[in-house]
Amino acid sequence: MEAAPVTDFLDSICVCAHMGQGVDDPARVADALTYTGIRNIRDSDNVSAAFVDGLISVHQRTGARFVIVRSGPDEAWLADQLEASRRLARAGALLALEGPNEPNNWAVTFGGDTSVWDKDFTPVARWQQELYRRTKADALLRRFPVFHSSEAGGSEPNNVGLQFLTIPDGAGTLMPAGTRYADFANVHNYICRKPAIIDNMAWENASPDFEDWIDGIYGEYGMTWREGFPGYTSAADRAALPKVSTETGWATQGTNSLTEEDQGRLLLALYLSQFARGYQHTFVYMLRDDPVQGYWGFVDHDYRPKRSGVYLHNLTSVLANGAGAAPGGGLAYSISDRAPTTHDLLLRRSDGDHFLVVWSERAIGSESVTVHLAGPPRQVEVYDPTSGTTPIHTLDAAKTVPVTLTNYDVRVLRVECAAASR
Repeated sequence: MEAAPVTDFLDSICVCAHMGQGVDDPARVADALTYTGIRNIRDSDNVSAAFVDGLISVHQRTGARFVIVRSGPDEAWLADQLEASRRLARAGALLALEGPNEPNNWAVTFGGDTSVWDKDFTPVARWQQELYRRTKADALLRRFPVFHSSEAGGSEPNNVGLQFLTIPDGAGTLMPAGTRYADFANVHNYICRKPAIIDNMAWENASPDFEDWIDGIYGEYGMTWREGFPGYTSAADRAALPKVSTETGWATQGTNSLTEEDQGRLLLALYLSQFARGYQHTFVYMLRDDPVQGYWGFVDHDYRPKRSGVYLHNLTSVLANGAGAAPGGGLAYSISDRAPTTHDLLLRRSDGDHFLVVWSERAIGSESVTVHLAGPPRQVEVYDPTSGTTPIHTLDAAKTVPVTLTNYDVRVLRVECAAASR
């Protein structure tokens, strides 16, 4: 099986923060990023020079990159967002540009017109179109991706075609065919849409197809959830869409909240399932608990790691040992006795070793599987991110590896490359 580079998965691990709103402190954010291994941040509602300076300082300490977004932008914000993004790009700190945040909740103004959530999204469409046009016309910014406006396609009250990245011929939309909006579909597939954790929750939440409880690719880009406008009606087209999730997560206080233990396990499965199902970046909401915006964080109000922060630190620490430009290649293996809730992801590091991540999305109970390795016996180290960063088992000449997983459990198998094991 072909393996993905370790760095690609690590780059997919992103978070939302609130430095732009004065809630989070850049220096302490940098400390939290260093500890958790989170690579990228989405922040909001500020394009001031001081704010951008703060983001650049975080980048210089951690290597993190940023995307800035606004709820309810107008044309003045568009110009300022582009300039702030140029400053970030020159510093090596820009990840992407993003359209308006949830225009179903915050009105967008463009060309003197303001969107109305239940009547007209034409200003949203024109704003997003202009963001894309100006970004791709800019010599510095054109190489950076543009994320679509979140929740715009699913919630549009009139068919302006926001359920597409580029409106195709014959779509019958109010905006013309060929209108280009974005390079990446963008969803807010909050996983907390059930009162409690269920089987395969993270896996289903990342699905491009219809699931009655998720707010994902299907409801935003397949058949829109508000008015039923058709978008990418082919399952293959939806699966192939370049996509990001710029908000998702589950709080540890409030209605239907999780324990810190359950949140920590679920968020590992969330990052793994999203990446395995094609999401290039997943931004969990949010980095730090805040009494006003909620207790969603990897760290608490005083920036102390919660269980989710500790477990993510352990996972990224194990995988970061293999960060680097991975050569091509794969690992021949199979997994026997797997249940529908058993999932796996193969990653390759620069020296040829592999990380085989196996996780269970069984809400209650346990399951036991066996990993079978083809070829010569290999040295295998088995890690449990909920217990630490050292192996819980080491097998010196293994062709089979038994793995027992309890509820929302993750195991990382570092498999030594064949050349090293001979």
